[in-house]
Formats: sequence, structure tokens, C-alpha cells
Amino acid sequence: MACLSLAGCESVRDQIADRENSLAAAGFVARPANTPERQEMLQKLPPNRFLQKPFGDHVLYIYSDPKVCNCIYVGNQAAYGRYQSYVQAQNLADQQQMTADMYEDASWNWGMWGWGGGPGWGPGWGGGWW
Repeated sequence: MACLSLAGCESVRDQIADRENSLAAAGFVARPANTPERQEMLQKLPPNRFLQKPFGDHVLYIYSDPKVCNCIYVGNQAAYGRYQSYVQAQNLADQQQMTADMYEDASWNWGMWGWGGGPGWGPGWGGGWW
């Protein structure tokens, strides 16, 4: 069965890895859970979600991944903003990719499929609005 979108074809692990690549590109820094203490702390965080942690007059954004990288990603407001901009741009690109293209092929037999003025297209198919 063909996939309807790239995201639908990717495994959850691939989707998380793609997100983490985007986080790194935006300026987030990976901090591995490479000690028992860090591993214990990582397990206390909700996986694959952003958290905010205020530090004085600024905020850090933390994204935890106990499965793919066994780490947390830490970024400041600027990194989070760049990540959000990337996500919005990617969503727009995905929408544009899914936009229907006009099909102009004179040799295509639309009647064979039941439309284009042929039988089989009536009230059950939108009342003949085409």
C-alpha cells in the first residue's frame, strides 16, 4: 500500500530522529544520560516533549528522549524560536506538497472512470457540480 505522506511512512523512531536533527540545527545541545544519576533524572521527564525551566531572567527549553538518543536536548529562547520557525516552514512545505496539481492530459479517458459527463455520477457524487 502506498503511503499518503512521508510522515505516514516513517517509523516513530525515524520521526523522533528527524525532530532531533531539527533541534540540533536550531541550536539545541544534546546532553547524554551517561551516568546513573542522569539516567535516573531522564526517566523522570515526560518523553519526547518540550519542558520549560526558568533560570533567573531567562528560560531553557528541554526536550527529553529516553529511547533514540538516551539524552536531553537543551536550548534557549532563540533556539526554541528557530525550531518553531522550522516546524512552521516544514508544515507549509508539507501542505504545498499535498496540494493537488492540475492534471492536463488529453489522452486520459475520464469517462472510463465514471466522470466527465459519463454515467455513474449523479446525486450520490455531489449532485453533478462538476
